[in-house]
Amino acid sequence: MSTSKTYLEYILDSLSGLEDITYKSMMGEYIVYYHGKIAAYLCDDRLLVKPVNAAKKLLPGAAMEPPYDGAKPMLLVEDTDNRELLTQLFTEMYDELPEPKPKKPKRK
Repeated sequence: MSTSKTYLEYILDSLSGLEDITYKSMMGEYIVYYHGKIAAYLCDDRLLVKPVNAAKKLLPGAAMEPPYDGAKPMLLVEDTDNRELLTQLFTEMYDELPEPKPKKPKRK
């Protein structure tokens, strides 16, 4: 199953209080970026965030689920209607998110 465009729009609307939220499509799923850093995945109509300390603190008891088979588990965000929580979650997670990897130069 893949993530519906409707669910993507719903999550983007829930995150509309934040600046510089972008996303990329990846095989029917989506990667969500916050200020250029990977913050979350949308997989099978689920919002999964990186399991950094700030996220664990804000989501105590959240289930750890892999976004897809063979992937590292991430925290499942169930209260996606709570815009305040999502804004606080992404804001507090930002400093702990890994820097993007430098792009490899194209071969000629």
